[in-house]
Amino acid sequence: MAEFLTTKDVAALLRIKERKVYELVHDNAIPVSRVTGKLLFPRDMVEAWVRRNVEFRGGTEGLVERPAVVAGSHDPLLDWALRESGSSLATFFDGSLSGLKRLAEGRAVAAGMHVYEAESEDWNRRHLAEAMPGMPVVLVEWAQRQQGLVLPPGNPGKVGSLADLVGRRLMPRQRAAGSRLLLDFLMQRDGIAGDAITLLDRPARSEADVALAVAEGKADAGLAVETVARQYRLEFLPLFRERYDLAVWRRDWFEPPLQRLVTFARTPAFAERAAELGGYDITGLGTVRYNAP
Repeated sequence: MAEFLTTKDVAALLRIKERKVYELVHDNAIPVSRVTGKLLFPRDMVEAWVRRNVEFRGGTEGLVERPAVVAGSHDPLLDWALRESGSSLATFFDGSLSGLKRLAEGRAVAAGMHVYEAESEDWNRRHLAEAMPGMPVVLVEWAQRQQGLVLPPGNPGKVGSLADLVGRRLMPRQRAAGSRLLLDFLMQRDGIAGDAITLLDRPARSEADVALAVAEGKADAGLAVETVARQYRLEFLPLFRERYDLAVWRRDWFEPPLQRLVTFARTPAFAERAAELGGYDITGLGTVRYNAP
């Protein structure tokens, strides 16, 4: 059995005209390789794409039930709201890109993301579209947050910018985390060499771990959201305003667990909690940022 399919093979597999295959390619809606100069379609990826886009009577998308799990990047407000809303959704927070991978594999109903896309000055859209081409997913804004440097109480090092950390110790996040990707971008933007700041060997798996490392004196600083700095009574130097979105399977968005979360997010109690945590702007909550064709 051939590992790669031609346009003709895909048309026969999907029982459509070759012209329609070219349209799918043009719309970035089907996995394809152009490495050889012609269109080749990885068989396993095409078959997975077909399975994930199955429709039957009533237009229900997908035949496999996904676990009621929210993956991706940890957000304190989201974590609290999932519990308070009675959503019955479990969590597996391990970074934006890790969550996106779990979502694409059908191992989560939603994934929290805050991946900056410098070329478009946008967040998350391109990564979602490339990871799940043509799949029935939607990207919904959760909140905008302040990202910055978490520093020891009183800021004894007089840190006023990222450049002031040259020669000092910084607690990094794992490579799949949106905060780590943002740190790499900020260092490049500010002309800071990759080895100018000492990144500790063992990365933190959460922003709370970043704050704890600073509080215990294991690191001179770390990149995290303002809320975490407040929770650990640490200093905070804002560097970047970011958007945290939820990437969601479209069908699951309308199921009771996520709808309970959304309904709760419109209550005064939710708004009060966001204000208490600090560093949040929830005026855009619920805005659709990407809806797969």
